[in-house]
Amino acid sequence: MVFAWKAAGITYNRYIAVASRALRRSLKEDKRIVAERRGESAEIKFAKWSNGKAGETVNLSSANAAAAAENATSVPSS
Repeated sequence: MVFAWKAAGITYNRYIAVASRALRRSLKEDKRIVAERRGESAEIKFAKWSNGKAGETVNLSSANAAAAAENATSVPSS
C-alpha cells in the first residue's frame, strides 16, 4: 500500500505543510489568525547527511518553495 502523498509525488514535509495550511484556513477568524501567525513564524531547518557528515543547512520553507517551482516547471513524460 502506497501512502497518498507518495502517490502524488510530494514529500512528507510538503504534505504536512499543505494539511496544516488547510486546517488553519478552516478555523474561525480569531483562532485562524493566531494559528497562521504561529505557522509563519516557525523556522525549521534541515541538512542532508551523506557519508556520516551533515551537508548544508537549509531553511525548510525555502526548500519547499524551490521544490514546488521545480515541480511546476517539469513536465511528466507519458
